[in-house]
Amino acid sequence: MSKPIGPFWKYYGGKWRAAPRYPAPECRTIVEHFAGAAGYACRYPHHDVILIDKDPIIAGIWDYLIKATPAEILALPDIPEGGTVDDMHAPQEVRWLAGFWCSNGAAQPRKSPSAWVREWSEEKLLGWCQAIRERIAAGVPRIKHWQIIHGSYTDAPRGKATHFVDPPYQTAAGRHYKHSDVDYQALGARCLTLEGQVIAMDQVGADWMPWTGRMDHKSTLGESKEVLYHRSSQPGLFQ
Repeated sequence: MSKPIGPFWKYYGGKWRAAPRYPAPECRTIVEHFAGAAGYACRYPHHDVILIDKDPIIAGIWDYLIKATPAEILALPDIPEGGTVDDMHAPQEVRWLAGFWCSNGAAQPRKSPSAWVREWSEEKLLGWCQAIRERIAAGVPRIKHWQIIHGSYTDAPRGKATHFVDPPYQTAAGRHYKHSDVDYQALGARCLTLEGQVIAMDQVGADWMPWTGRMDHKSTLGESKEVLYHRSSQPGLFQ
């Protein structure tokens, strides 16, 4: 098994830290139905990965990263001192990516580094800096086989796979996402018909799945109290 990569950026409600506590993938293909920063897939980059996200910013960043070369990433500029990401001579997708590194876990990219990031950037490896670009450059060769679909979870393939379903929270915390207009009952019904392994989650209080467990962990929200649904695939499906 190859080593994990990332995170390529820090995202509100991201699951990169929590991913090792979720069931490992049982199928060759991983489908993240609400990709965000793809914290689960980044733990298993050698798998065939299909990402789906409705947000054009998220989809645009992933499309850029999948196609980028390490040299291209290493040549990207800093955010000008006293300026914003709009002052960078770089593609829009890079400015979005840098904007996510301006915060310690936002649902949308910022224009300039937050006060917290500016204070702790060197000690905690925060912010859009050369060290972060080196880490991203090391990761992009390992995701060339990934796919990104700009669309709704209904555009995701239903075939045999490890389906990782982490939508905007159904609770009040989900309002921070730009695209939080999810028909949760329809999503739950769809999840129950997916082929293969299904891993779904939300915060305590959500009611769109017949939850099978509970898992609390630290996240960008602080202490996150989650409910979890896991349905294993049949033995022998992993190829």
